[in-house]
Amino acid sequence: MDSRLKKSLSAGGRENRAVEDKVRAAPQDNFVSSDERRKMWKDEWTQRALPEVPEIPGWHLCWLSTTNSYDSIDKRIRLGYVPVKADDVPGFENHRVKAGEHTGFVACNEMLLYKIPMDIYQEVMAHFHHEAPLEEANKIRVQAEQVAGRDSKGRQLGEIEGDGLDNIDKPMPAPTFQG
Repeated sequence: MDSRLKKSLSAGGRENRAVEDKVRAAPQDNFVSSDERRKMWKDEWTQRALPEVPEIPGWHLCWLSTTNSYDSIDKRIRLGYVPVKADDVPGFENHRVKAGEHTGFVACNEMLLYKIPMDIYQEVMAHFHHEAPLEEANKIRVQAEQVAGRDSKGRQLGEIEGDGLDNIDKPMPAPTFQG
């Protein structure tokens, strides 16, 4: 008899689905480990489009956009930022701007590399990330006290639950920011 006409339980060499289910991996076996997941998160939120620049002692380096109208390069120059020349950073000769107003500076796409003296950087960071938040915390404390209200003798009418506002505007020393 012709083998093509013979009825087969394996349907032409296929195993039945129950056998396949036993050897198929469970979905949780395909999950990434927590270390791999953390690395994925880190890679997701880490800027990889720009080259890693070696440190220049005494300076903080950052990439500035030539297309950002709110945080413009002119604004940063007024704060004390200066452009980094390709000659100042070994190995960045290929990132040198060859023509135009930024000739000789380090660039990557529309981004230019700028530097600011570390002491000015510390002042700017302390203001925006230490002093300004303390001022906002003080405003929150004052608003919370106003919401609670006072009677005619100056006693507070209400209470703020929890201890969330106890230390909100407590003076703290300014941290040293990493360059």
